[in-house]
Amino acid sequence: MVNNPCNNPQPDRYNPTRESMNITRPIVSIITPTYNAEKYVRQTIDSVVAQSFPDWEMICVDDCSSDGTVRIVRSLQEQDSRVKLFQLEKNSGPGIARDHAVAKAQGRYLAFLDADDLWKTEKLAKQVDFMQRENLPFTFCFYDWMTEDGRMVGKTVTAPNPLTYEHMRYCNHVGNLTGIYDTERFGKIPISGIRKRQDWMLWLTILKEIKIARPVAESLAVYRLRENSVSSSKWKMLRANFDFYRQHFQESQWRAGVSLAINVYHQFFVKPRYFRNDKSLEVTGKRANE
Repeated sequence: MVNNPCNNPQPDRYNPTRESMNITRPIVSIITPTYNAEKYVRQTIDSVVAQSFPDWEMICVDDCSSDGTVRIVRSLQEQDSRVKLFQLEKNSGPGIARDHAVAKAQGRYLAFLDADDLWKTEKLAKQVDFMQRENLPFTFCFYDWMTEDGRMVGKTVTAPNPLTYEHMRYCNHVGNLTGIYDTERFGKIPISGIRKRQDWMLWLTILKEIKIARPVAESLAVYRLRENSVSSSKWKMLRANFDFYRQHFQESQWRAGVSLAINVYHQFFVKPRYFRNDKSLEVTGKRANE
């Protein structure tokens, strides 16, 4: 039985409004770029609204969608003022949209969630508690996979624990939908304007400073495998990773080729060691929100 990330009942202790708590600054700001996501964005926002941890704002920055994304987000904003919508004047890519959202964020902790992925109900509560209890400036968690139409795949992606900069140098072990960092430690870290791998650059920037990171060692999110995404196409992934080594590390073509070869080894022989099969999540017609 898969936990419903959107409809689980919330404990009474998490029900007070921001006004009754007399809080003007949210604890967590959620960074969500949107682009032609009308099929998924309502479910994504619903999974945030259903969080047992209430003290958040969700900064949605639309990158000139041509479908009904803006209309849907605006309607949800009218229902919950914690959801905030901003629109870019021209299509600029997810990196620029994320950076715009970071600039607008008011929370101490910055969390990231793309417009087609989901959070489980206790995601923020458990991660924020872990960070505060252990005095950690950055953390992440594990996550499950679902198909494009929302059917659970039966696989959970875990990561090295603890996670080091060297682990991340040749393989991104932090799902973008899982990372949270503390602006009181790092300030607001600029997001690269390149169209791919901005999240990897961000995590490397953080790990270069703190050396190691610890996850909440359970799955608290659900990642949607999209047919046309970079992660679903091996050729697109290789090209994006080569460009990443050229741009982020300023490597020569030869050196970037060597780094890419090491990256390929890690992608196909190291990272799969951290995939965990879960028969309770196998594709049997069950969707992530059922």
